[in-house]
Order: sequence, then C-alpha cells, then structure tokens
Amino acid sequence: MDWPWFQSFLASTPLEWVALALFGAMCAAAAIGVALKARRERRRAPGEADGQEGYIVSAVLGLLALLMGFTFSLAVDRFEARRMLALQEANAIGTTYLRSQLLTEPHRSRMSDLLLRYVDNRILLAKAKPDEVAPYLAVNDALIVDMWAASSAAFDAVKARDFSDFSSIYLTSVNEMIDMDTSRKAARLARVPTEVFAVLFIYLITTAGVLGYVLRGVRGRLAAGFLMLLLTLSLSLIVDLNRPTLGLIVESQWALETTQQFMHANPPATFDRWRQAAPASP
Repeated sequence: MDWPWFQSFLASTPLEWVALALFGAMCAAAAIGVALKARRERRRAPGEADGQEGYIVSAVLGLLALLMGFTFSLAVDRFEARRMLALQEANAIGTTYLRSQLLTEPHRSRMSDLLLRYVDNRILLAKAKPDEVAPYLAVNDALIVDMWAASSAAFDAVKARDFSDFSSIYLTSVNEMIDMDTSRKAARLARVPTEVFAVLFIYLITTAGVLGYVLRGVRGRLAAGFLMLLLTLSLSLIVDLNRPTLGLIVESQWALETTQQFMHANPPATFDRWRQAAPASP
C-alpha cells in the first residue's frame, strides 16, 4: 500500500468522502461474501452441515471492537493533549503579559505590544487550514525572536537595578511561553499512526465480507447493512478526532481568546492607576 497516499487521503480528504469510500468498500466486500456463500450453497453436498459460522462472526466482531477501541483511545488522548496545551499556553501568555507590566519603559510597552500581536497570531494560526499555515507560522516565529530580544533588553535594565529575583521569574515565564509554542507544534503532528488506520480499514472491509457470507435473507442483509453503517460512523469519528484543523471536532481556543480579550481590554496604561495616584516622593 502507498502509505504517503493513504496518509494524505486521511489527512486532507473531506470526512464525508472518507466515510462514503469506506462504506462503499464494505458494501462491495459484503456483496462478494454473499456471492461466495451462494456459490458454496450450490456446491454443498446434500446433508452437509454448516460450519461454526456464528462463532467466527463473534470472534471477528470482538477483535474489531478491540481494534476500534484501541484506535479511539489513541485519537482521544491526542485530542486531549492538544486541548490542554491550548489552556496551558493561554495561562503562560497571560502570566507573561502581567509580569511585563512591572518592567520599566520602554521595555513594558514594547513587550506588551509584542505579546498582543503574538496572541492574535496564535489564534489565527490555531484555526488556519493546512494550506494557510505558512504565513501565520512565519509571523509566529519572527515574533518569538522579537520577544526574546525584547526580554534580553529588559533583563539588562532589571539587572542594572539589582532586581535579580524578578528577572529570574520574568525570564521563566517567557521561556515557558516559548516552550509552549514547540509543544503545540509537536502535538499537532502527533497523530494516530497511518499503519493503524490501514489495518483497521482492511479489517473493517474483511468483516463486511464475513457478514455478507454469514448473514442470510433480507433481514440478515439489512442487519449487516445497519451494522456496517454504524461501523463507518464510528471510524469517521476516530478520523475526525485525528485531524486537528480539518475535522468537525477541534480543540477549543476559548482560553486563548479569553486571554486575548483581557489583554486588549487592559493596555499597559490600565496598570498605572495607582502609580499615578501615589504622591510624589519628597
């Protein structure tokens, strides 16, 4: 099998087309099973008993449930990791923004502006489709370099005032925010291995063939069709969870959007209210 082609098929093909292709392949396999069963019936000797077909179906469906449950667990774990990283990044950016308000000018205004632009771009980057990522990613990486350069300049000013404790805390928050960028990039690339989906697709199609071979009559075939539809929906859900941006199920950016709203609603001047009200030193 051409793994890169199959990986591209899972990653970029609309979900409804993936489901339709799988269901069509399962229906074709079931039809082949029905034809094989009819051929065997014609060739079966009079009085020959049926094999242990019921036990085979139970075993096949049991193993299929195990495989699908395993794959679903992998997809959910990766989805939860992406969701938690979004929350952690929002906290890291918000903390860095608040600590930046303790810097002296012009470092405070410079860093605040960079953080505002950074969070705006992060939200756009998180929601961008795969073919739209490149420009947002370039801006993202450039802003990280600018923020570290601004932090270096601010560190020199803080160090000159002998505020070594604050400088360590401030640099820790900046480092954590930058680390979250790498973590989220890695999480977007961490998906269920393509080989797992390939085996699952093959097993689903094989299972459909077994159902077509075993189940008889109109009711049996309707039951088989209904079961294949449920299996297709289940696998479509797993594929959807495995696609960070194209699927219907994506990690929420609510935490980042809330942080963005707070930062835009509270510019650096907001934190000067008590400084302005304080009496001048004699």
